[in-house]
Amino acid sequence: MKQITVGIDIGGTSVKIGFINETGEILHKWQIATNKANGGKFIVDEIWSSIQAKLSEKKWAMVEIRGIGVGAPGFIDAKTGMVYEAVNIGWKNFDLGDQLKKQSQLPVYVENDANIAVLGENWVGAGKHANNLIAITLGTGVGGGIIAEGKILSGENGTAGEIGHITIDPEGSPCNCGRKGCLETIASATGIVRQAIEVAENQPSGKLAAILQGKGYISTKDVFACAAEGDKESQVIIQHITDAIGFAIANLAILLNPSKVLIGGGVSQAGDTLLTYINEAFQKYALPRVFDVCELALAQLGNDAGIIGAAYLVHQQQLTN
Repeated sequence: MKQITVGIDIGGTSVKIGFINETGEILHKWQIATNKANGGKFIVDEIWSSIQAKLSEKKWAMVEIRGIGVGAPGFIDAKTGMVYEAVNIGWKNFDLGDQLKKQSQLPVYVENDANIAVLGENWVGAGKHANNLIAITLGTGVGGGIIAEGKILSGENGTAGEIGHITIDPEGSPCNCGRKGCLETIASATGIVRQAIEVAENQPSGKLAAILQGKGYISTKDVFACAAEGDKESQVIIQHITDAIGFAIANLAILLNPSKVLIGGGVSQAGDTLLTYINEAFQKYALPRVFDVCELALAQLGNDAGIIGAAYLVHQQQLTN
């Protein structure tokens, strides 16, 4: 009999679902659109219907499923499976865990989406079973997760590991959280583009201004490409964002003393150049003893990290309970 775990990664536009075996191998994966109508009330029904259809298609029995792991955006209580708020879906005080348990009659474990991505990377990705690890996701926003002594760190009410909301500059740009100068305002794709547009407006004869005038927009890829071609204004932006990330990592590392820090998300596609600059800033700000035992690396699993990590959540919980 197969031992299948269902891994689910709920996002603002799509829900990724996978059947995962005991070693973290994806047996089958697919995705469905995230139905945000009526405050997302149909999402659980549609997820479970889709899983049932796939089980039928594969001719796999319900008894072969050991449990369901779910990652969702927002503030989550992992103990109860309650999503207190997921703004981009419309959930508020949404009992995700209980609803999916009732539908499936299976054990269900819920975590923040950034946290399950960390678990996935540490299980079969770049983490390589690190006991103490920090992961930072640089995308539209800045997410993150922390593994401490082998377990995901959730905190008292599920807010631990919100790395994007570390204050870097108290007088900086406004953040969606209502404060100013969070890491997310600097190092996210949104933050990078905002800085590039500001430079373009202040330097109308520069390279970034030419791109903005030509295309009507600037992308993060444009900023990194211009920097690689020697554009000074773009290089200053890259220096600023990598310095901010390195500063944040140095402060996190003094608390956790990790062996690894993983960098993922769309912005991380800039690759080794980005990693080199972040590592230089990390070394500049870090306590040497902390820096000496910590390796920076790029995340490896891409969009599969969430479903794999959600499956590992089941594996971990059932081992410890």
